[in-house]
Amino acid sequence: MGTHIRGTGDKRKILGTRTCLSSEMATLEDESLTSQSCIPLFASEGIDITANKDKGVCKIVKSHGTEGDRPMIGDKVYVHYTGKLLNGKKFDSSYDRKEPFVFNVGKGQVIKAWDIGVCSMQKGEVCLLLCKPEYGYGSAGSPPKVPPNSTLLFEVELLSFRGEELTEDGGILRRIKVKGEGYNNPNEGATVHVHLEGRCDGCLFEKRDVTFVVGESEDKSIPLGVDRAMEKMQKGECCLLYLKPKYGYGKEGKPEYNIGPNAELLYEVTLKDFQKAKESWEMDLNDKLDQAVLVKQKGTHYFKAGRYHHAIIQYQRIISWLEMECGVGKEQQQAIQAILLVAHLNLALCYLRLREYSQTVENCNKVMELDSENEKALYRRGEARLLQNEFSLALVDFQQVLQVNPSNRAARCQIAACQRKMREHHERDKKIYANMFQRFAEHDAKVGVLKRKKEESVGVLDHSSLVVKRPCQSQDGS
Repeated sequence: MGTHIRGTGDKRKILGTRTCLSSEMATLEDESLTSQSCIPLFASEGIDITANKDKGVCKIVKSHGTEGDRPMIGDKVYVHYTGKLLNGKKFDSSYDRKEPFVFNVGKGQVIKAWDIGVCSMQKGEVCLLLCKPEYGYGSAGSPPKVPPNSTLLFEVELLSFRGEELTEDGGILRRIKVKGEGYNNPNEGATVHVHLEGRCDGCLFEKRDVTFVVGESEDKSIPLGVDRAMEKMQKGECCLLYLKPKYGYGKEGKPEYNIGPNAELLYEVTLKDFQKAKESWEMDLNDKLDQAVLVKQKGTHYFKAGRYHHAIIQYQRIISWLEMECGVGKEQQQAIQAILLVAHLNLALCYLRLREYSQTVENCNKVMELDSENEKALYRRGEARLLQNEFSLALVDFQQVLQVNPSNRAARCQIAACQRKMREHHERDKKIYANMFQRFAEHDAKVGVLKRKKEESVGVLDHSSLVVKRPCQSQDGS
């Protein structure tokens, strides 16, 4: 956003984040801010930054920020601030706590004035915000420090900001350009109508309107990160998605779009409309079982295509539907158990391919809660443990496989591999400890030599001192 200047004679009002402050402003840091000093100042220098221009939040910039983006809705922002009443009394300050205040802007986590004010700032900017009660703590106030119907004055410094992390690994960052309507989000299996614009290294590689099913974006060549973001969006929302390679086109890239391996992507996504899929509570058990069979087939299709993340989504849907179901008869119970067992087994294999070994072990354990002697679960858990260098545990798993099926040749080979790895590990430890003890012995020997030399030198000194201190005899021998 550029700088906008509105001139009135010698006075200038500058909208946005850049302003020229009068000499009167320079004294504010040193004097108590009271209604007598700040209200006239805001009347002459302040900019109304509310959407409806009711002067509920007025702003004066004290120190310019870095030119560039401003926080968007949902961004995580880091700020320092001091809050005062109009009588000059300070009621809160992050400086006193010696740590910045962190929140997601535009999400209603703070008073309205802050959501409005911080979104108008640039990184490094320091500003003053004068806030009417309806944009602060309202008629209730914030006892005991803020009385009811208080107009507030804040000094705010925007230290930094970044997009909202939609995944624990930070692989999908979202920045909301236009807030959506209502509070409903697409769920897994929902049909969504979106407008997409994809960029890589600043170059636009696709721009299209497309309809797809959440969890099945791969069918329309849409990256996983866009699919995963759908469940966080509302109708009408327009957002920017910053995707790490794992959530983009991965190691393979996308040659038809001229995107190489391990490329980071930027997507602008507008959710035009959606139709939610049935929630689990809306389906009876037979419906869930029928749907689970279809979803399992989709998962298998994605797995065979090497799209393990998309396969995981399908298998997790099955588990979310059925893991709390008991069934009303033996036949239903067996059907539930059978499909849950397959879902966990397939999840374990997906995670094994993705080298997420702890997840592999977790899903194998789930299978063994249903079937304690499941050959595939034991074998896959053993593989994961072997790859985690947990040789003893892996050996036990493969030995249990042979107890279940003595003719399993792969398990015999893995037992040999475990034993070989254990020997190699033992030999490495022996060498490490042997070298360690050798170094200790050499160190002790050096210390002993130095000690003996020191003792010998001390002995020589003592002897020479005795000679020096020997009394001289007189000529007569007395």
